[in-house]
Amino acid sequence: MKPVELTDNSFTNEIADGLTLVDFWAPWCGPCRIIAPVVEELTGQYEGRVKVAKVNVDDNPATAGQFRVMSIPTLLLFKDGQLVDTLVGAQPKRAFEALLDKHLGVAAS
Repeated sequence: MKPVELTDNSFTNEIADGLTLVDFWAPWCGPCRIIAPVVEELTGQYEGRVKVAKVNVDDNPATAGQFRVMSIPTLLLFKDGQLVDTLVGAQPKRAFEALLDKHLGVAAS
């Protein structure tokens, strides 16, 4: 499964309901390319519970600026349109799972 591609125009509507994990990235960013397969895995793994999306910061500078994304990759977690958590930099998959599980109310294994 692929994450949803968000733009400056679609961003607000797409994050309005439920949990949405947004990956702020750019094609030239090495660490972004490293975590891209992990973000895709999370899309399938959390299907129906968490929407996973991506924002290309080069193409959508307004959204990146709105959330003060200074370094990429930055992953922001929104709940019903409100920012609730942040992860900056390439992280292992378990870091993303722990973040999502915490907000889904899943006990740590």
